[in-house]
Amino acid sequence: MLRISKLTDYATLILALLARETTGRHTATELAERSRLPATTVSKLLKQLHRAGLVESTRGLHGGYRLARPARQISAGAILSALEGPLALTECSTHDSRCDLQANCSVGGNWQRINHAIHQSLEEITLAELAGLESNPRHFAMFDVRLRNGVIAGVNR
Repeated sequence: MLRISKLTDYATLILALLARETTGRHTATELAERSRLPATTVSKLLKQLHRAGLVESTRGLHGGYRLARPARQISAGAILSALEGPLALTECSTHDSRCDLQANCSVGGNWQRINHAIHQSLEEITLAELAGLESNPRHFAMFDVRLRNGVIAGVNR
């Protein structure tokens, strides 16, 4: 099963809080209180997000964290890469693939296509959308109709 980790989910929540509050800087303690997450977890995630260039930090009396760029310029893919590493469903989907079967494999190309489609979808969804600040109905209108009708594979209605 494809699933993001709890820490990635928590990091997205923290980024969404920052996206909604664009004025000023916010301390890790403040973000922990508002998200109802442990302060140690929030601090750890903020450090990772800072290293990935998604948030910037300032020390001092009026210090804290804020988004490094507007929420509409941060993709879901960038968030996942920052916390989970590069998206790779299979070994042959990685940039430095070391699969011994690759030369004789008939399915690897299709897994790479799937990996690319997921990656592209994640790049199209922004933090602004994840935070509920914007919507992009034109990209997902057909998906929503198919989902409502139970046409999507794996959806039981």
